[in-house]
Amino acid sequence: MRIIAHLDMDAFFAAIEERDTPAFRGLPLVVGADPLGGNGRGVASTSNYLARAYGIHSATPISTAWRLSEAARRAGKSPVIFVSVDMQKYARVSDEVMRIMRRFIPTVEQASIDESYGDVSFTESYEAAEALCRRLKEAIHAEEQLTASVGIGPNKLIAKIASGWRKPDGLTVVRTEEAEAFLAPLSIRGIPGIGPKTEGMLNAKHIKTVTDLKALTVHQLEVLLGKRGVDLYEKIRARDDSPVEEYSEPKSIGEQETFDSDTLDSQRLLTLLDALAHGVLERLHHEGFQSFRTVALTVRFADFKTKSRAHTLAAPTGNVAMLQREGLKLLLPFLDRRENPQRKLIRLLGLRVEKLS
Repeated sequence: MRIIAHLDMDAFFAAIEERDTPAFRGLPLVVGADPLGGNGRGVASTSNYLARAYGIHSATPISTAWRLSEAARRAGKSPVIFVSVDMQKYARVSDEVMRIMRRFIPTVEQASIDESYGDVSFTESYEAAEALCRRLKEAIHAEEQLTASVGIGPNKLIAKIASGWRKPDGLTVVRTEEAEAFLAPLSIRGIPGIGPKTEGMLNAKHIKTVTDLKALTVHQLEVLLGKRGVDLYEKIRARDDSPVEEYSEPKSIGEQETFDSDTLDSQRLLTLLDALAHGVLERLHHEGFQSFRTVALTVRFADFKTKSRAHTLAAPTGNVAMLQREGLKLLLPFLDRRENPQRKLIRLLGLRVEKLS
């Protein structure tokens, strides 16, 4: 019998900040860019559940988050506390959580900084898997003072959807024979891989739930969505045989930053490029890699149009000066008419490395 668990930390960044600063507890809190009194740029990385009640979620523009906070304040509610992102701290806590998880489950696949899959087939029953995951949740709470939600199912797809079912601090079990019925009433957006564009296109055809989607044949889905349609045909029938893999190497490591104000000031751009290079190298080494071969630069203009350019080196390197130099070569054409003929101001700069070793 195959049994998979998916662990998802609850409002992870915000929960860490509440844990570390008790005065924040019981108040709406957003971790993200500085709102600058409503003029800030960037987005909310994480919001706690009180801030979500105001309509602030991950990726909400920080200026919008500020306006929602002000509207709540004028209505007599608590204004939002805005906290800057401390990724190094969150990564350290994530490492501790994953260490705890591996004490309970031999095979763990970390999917992101705050979620992971575990193969709990060794328990041999859903009852035993549930008991194990309850002890895991208790250990995380006791040792890290954080809550996690867990979904248990016959595969990764069902486990992931189930983990979001009773947040926060939830534990949801969906047995093999229950899986299709569990999916049937869900909105199609609840199926991983269906984003807002696909959702809009399907909604226009009066397809809103998984049950609606199941009325289509595999051929019809393939015509609508290409190869993704064939994959989706299997997913909505609760079929997913993807394995839990102990470690999956990242394909790239990158950093990006949004400017407080759009700019073409070469000094500001070069200063940020230097900081991005150091940040990327630090993360590269933290992930256990020594070198890279490809350098990629992303530029987003004030009108939100985005361009990326990349260069692959003849030999791998882990040298920060080399990364800075290659990043500079990619950036310079955006400072003149080669890549920026209209001399548009730049809103965001990103740097990443690929082909890691």
